[in-house]
Amino acid sequence: MKAFQHISCLIVDDEQVAREIIASHLSNFAHVHIIGSCSSALEAFDLISKHDIDLIFLDINMPEISGISFAKSINPNIKIIFTTAYRDYAVEGFELRAVDYLLKPISLDRLEKALFNFQTSHNVTYTTSVNTSEPTTFMFVRSDRKMIKINYDAIVYIESYSDYLKIHLKDRILVTRETISAIEAKLPKRHFMRIHRSYIISVQNIESFTNEYVVIKDSSLPISRSYKKEVLKHLENY
Repeated sequence: MKAFQHISCLIVDDEQVAREIIASHLSNFAHVHIIGSCSSALEAFDLISKHDIDLIFLDINMPEISGISFAKSINPNIKIIFTTAYRDYAVEGFELRAVDYLLKPISLDRLEKALFNFQTSHNVTYTTSVNTSEPTTFMFVRSDRKMIKINYDAIVYIESYSDYLKIHLKDRILVTRETISAIEAKLPKRHFMRIHRSYIISVQNIESFTNEYVVIKDSSLPISRSYKKEVLKHLENY
């Protein structure tokens, strides 16, 4: 076996047998730590919010939320190896800059090659800020016992309380128990920014600002001292 760095991964597939095969293959690699084995994207969202994940073995054809939609909605620093029984999905998978595409049934040798490809892409990820993939326009958030799709352009600002968030949209407010840091990681940095430990705002919805606060949707939101320099620089160069 080739030598790799430590990898924390998830297995996401609605078929139990498929998950067990991948887990069995991965048991041959001491450097790979399986954080969880999930039967749906909903389960995976929950684990991603609680753990640092490097890599996901992700089935494409799943109920409720497909692997493609799931991959588009998570932090792009988490790498994807798609797994599927259908060759037709390969092009779309690689357009999302997937590390690899494994066709079921997956052999141990083929999985080893995919892990090697991950190691190579993982190193590239942290040495360049260039991302040529098509930007996503939405994310999924857990609210009222389900995952709700939110378009980025519908978000006005996000407000954090002790153990939950209020996501202020143009037409409603969603409440979720996700952390503000986890939400921040999903948002495009060009159009959203953290101005306070309790607030993330949509830059395009700013009505006015000073050195001390931002006015957005008739609300004055404070700019904290620790974020002030970065916020003002961002706004002046927007």
